[in-house]
Parts: sequence; structure tokens; C-alpha cells
Amino acid sequence: MHPDQLALDQETAAALIRSVLPGTSLRDVRALSTTGTENALFRIGADLVARFPLRPAEEDAVRREADALNAFAARCPVNAPRGVAVGAPSDAYPSWWSVQTWVEGEHPEGTGPEPLLADDLADLIVALRAVDTGGRVFDRRGRGGTLPTHDEWVGECLAQSTGLFDVGHARALWEVLRTLPDPTHDAMSHRDLTPFNLLVSGQSGRHRLAGVLDGGAFGPADPALDLVAAWHLFEAGDRRRLRTRLGSDDREWRRGAAWALQQALGLGWYYAKTNPPMSQLGLRTMGRLLTDPELRRLTA
Repeated sequence: MHPDQLALDQETAAALIRSVLPGTSLRDVRALSTTGTENALFRIGADLVARFPLRPAEEDAVRREADALNAFAARCPVNAPRGVAVGAPSDAYPSWWSVQTWVEGEHPEGTGPEPLLADDLADLIVALRAVDTGGRVFDRRGRGGTLPTHDEWVGECLAQSTGLFDVGHARALWEVLRTLPDPTHDAMSHRDLTPFNLLVSGQSGRHRLAGVLDGGAFGPADPALDLVAAWHLFEAGDRRRLRTRLGSDDREWRRGAAWALQQALGLGWYYAKTNPPMSQLGLRTMGRLLTDPELRRLTA
């Protein structure tokens, strides 16, 4: 999926895992097929999973992620992975990596009504916002700061997306949303609430949130950032339900749409051949953003 992607087979992964979990055998380790774009995952027995970055990662970044993961799990109202160990690079795999606890569940499809899941996600966002930032502010990594800093990336995505959706409308929407005032304060945020980082239980239409993955970026950001989940997962009725439960005003809601637009723009074209489910997620989210009546009025 990436030009500088690292290669890793099961035997090498097992050898690395044994360096931090002695006694692990090759048959205990199983490669997982996922839609993830940042890590290769290897299940370890029934209770653990190893995450090997697809691109080289430094020790401080992996340890920082493990610390944030544990902080997130401590405040998340549903199950979330916890850090178990951090592994060092080897000649065969030149990156730091980690071991986490395994969390059971299925990814939501994001294609039908899910009112209970909308309620659960609103409760999750409220719980995360209630965590004290400890005086910290946005770390300037990725989404969650000032919208116009993403202009160059958005421009590249629009140039690459001809034929995938109405590029002219998408450009006009970004031009409006990017001018929204910055938030007056940061709040603690998961920072990547996509369907592939959420786990649900129960039957379709009545799914409940069962787990949240990838909490290693947990930290201060625009309070609207976690609202990307509304656009990735829900049709209009469930989006209204989540918005009402959160009490989001127009500015916060529209900034959430702006972050969803910035993220979705990069998924459709970039992963079209290498990760079709991720590409499809981006295009589905773009469809919701470009047909939403409130957002359409902003560009009329």
C-alpha cells in the first residue's frame, strides 16, 4: 500500500515475538488479513496481537503509542486494547513494534440504520471529552488542528479523484468549511474513529459498541474531530441522533464534516487498488457529505 512498505513473513514475526514473549511457537502466531493501512497484524494465541508498522517506526513513537493506548483503555467505556510489550528491530525487520491485548468483535458495516450504535458513539465521545487534557494541546500530527494546513493534501486528492465523485462540488465544500473558526479549546480525542477501528456486537440494525481499536493517538485535538464517525457510519437520521445527543452546535458539527471530508478525500483514490474496502469507505463517506442538505446549502 505504501512505496516504503516493510515486508514481514510469519516465521520472522514469530521469531521477533519470541524475543519479548519467550516460549511462543510458530504455531501460536497467525497472520491476520485486515483493512489496516499502518500495521501488519499477527494474532498470538487467543489473547494477544502483535502490530508491526508497515513503515519504519522509531522507539519513541512506538512507546508513546503504547502509553496513549493504555490511557485510552483506562477511560474508554467499552473494551479497548492495552499495551503488553514493545519489541526492538532486527536485521530482518528494521522497525520497532508492539504487542497488545486482543479485543473481540466485528467491524460495523456502516450501510444501514444503527440508532443504538449512534447513541453508544455519542456516549464514547462524551466520555473521551471528559478526560482532562492536563494542559496539553494538539501535537500538530495529522488531523485535529487548523483546517487550512491541509490545503495542499486536499488539492492533491481532488486532482487524483476525477471520475470518482463530483470534484467541483467537493472543492467548493472544502473552500467553505476550511474557513470555519478554530475551536476555542482542545479536548481529548481518539482521533481516528473510522468503522475499521470500531467493534460491535448484536444483530444488524441493533448493534451495540463492543470495542474501540487503535487508541494509540489518544490526545488533545479539535473536539469536532471524532465526529468523523458520524459521516463514516451513519445515514442522515442516525447522524441527527448522534448530533442531538452530543448537543453539537453548527460550528462544531460543520468542523466535524470538514475533518471527515479531509479524510475521505484521501481514501477513495489512494487505496483504490491496494485496499478496496478502505477506498469504498472513502467514497461512501464522500457521497454522504456531498448530498447532505445542510452542507449543500453552504455551497449554493
